Amino acid sequence: MRLWVIPMMYVAGSLACGLVLPRIEQAYFGAVSIGLSVGSAQACLSATASGMMALTGLVFAMAFVMVQFSAIAYSPRLVLWLARDRVLFHSLGVFSATFIYALFALAWIDRDGSGAVPMVSMLLVGFLLLASMLLFSWLVQRLTALQITNVLQSVGNRGRAVIRDMFDALDRRSALEGKADGSNAQLGSISQTLIYSADPRTITKLETHALVEHARRAGATIVMACAVGDTLLQGSVVLRVHGASGSLSEIALMQAVHLGTERTFDQDPKYPIRLLVDIAIKALSPAINDPTTAIQALDQIEDLLRRLAQHELDTGLVKDPTGVLRLVLLMPTWDDYLMLSFDEIRQFGAGSIQVMRRLRAALTGLAELTMVAARAEAVRRYLRHLDLTIDHSTFDSEDKTRALQEDRQGLGLSRRTSIDIVN
Repeated sequence: MRLWVIPMMYVAGSLACGLVLPRIEQAYFGAVSIGLSVGSAQACLSATASGMMALTGLVFAMAFVMVQFSAIAYSPRLVLWLARDRVLFHSLGVFSATFIYALFALAWIDRDGSGAVPMVSMLLVGFLLLASMLLFSWLVQRLTALQITNVLQSVGNRGRAVIRDMFDALDRRSALEGKADGSNAQLGSISQTLIYSADPRTITKLETHALVEHARRAGATIVMACAVGDTLLQGSVVLRVHGASGSLSEIALMQAVHLGTERTFDQDPKYPIRLLVDIAIKALSPAINDPTTAIQALDQIEDLLRRLAQHELDTGLVKDPTGVLRLVLLMPTWDDYLMLSFDEIRQFGAGSIQVMRRLRAALTGLAELTMVAARAEAVRRYLRHLDLTIDHSTFDSEDKTRALQEDRQGLGLSRRTSIDIVN
């Protein structure tokens, strides 16, 4: 559901109640009194209506400050994610509903000179006012989410969720089907190529089951030419169909490729890592010069890599229920994840002993954890690259020696070997 629909639903509900409820109340509860004079009721409703307009403006101002702060302090890619907080839209909806219904209730005070004050409407306005105050307090409390630790933790949590949802399902599928081996698969000749022709859009999700079903019905194999997170441009090749007995519907194929204006967390474990790296390298820029924030980002990045290391990453070959290869996806390799996670931080943090020590600790921990020999060798190869970075840095000999030590805090607790401890 689009988020702008949330406040509109509150507004529509308040309009409906404002048109219907006072009339029902006058017809069936007209003689019931709430104990307020006409002047007092009018003053309460007028103050509520005017105050809710001011509060709504304040909430808008808070939203703009939140967006601007996140863009400047962290990353422009975090702007929409933070601004799409549902609490903000529910708050705007409740504030608007309170304002609108207070106006309708005010119109029914002393209706036709009756001197009556609608009891139910007054109580409903009081309930809405109480809900507005609670939501406003909750909204102010959520401003703590802009603290760097909470932002990094939130991004890390989204990354852990997408890894769990995506790779657990892939692992279960691999266990049921067996590891698909496409090395000897006969794809056949290319029978169809799907070309994108529209405004630039980013692939946010692929419906693999739908693509497999389309390929199965045509007796073909679909090979994706782009991956989740890629931006499609005019003339970009989306996919190629191999060995089809007939032409597949391009509309149906494109419906299985979800597009958006920006990357999302769905099916894209690279995206949370990208956000964390953005925050880290911005903290390492000369204008900010905050390596400790980069260290905190590396804590989350290392945790995501540790979780990825426990899964089979080469899951880009999808078979149908009969065991026939039907879909070939582009999937990032372990080396891709390492480069995405560490390359830019290593380059921009080359002048920081703190960053070098934390990178070494992260890589050493990954090398010890990874059970796959090829992945462990890739990590050790990256460690040697890190040594070259330190060797070619502007550090003096003493600083180079310190930069070669492991330290999960960056600067705080050097890891010593067992020999060092004994001696």
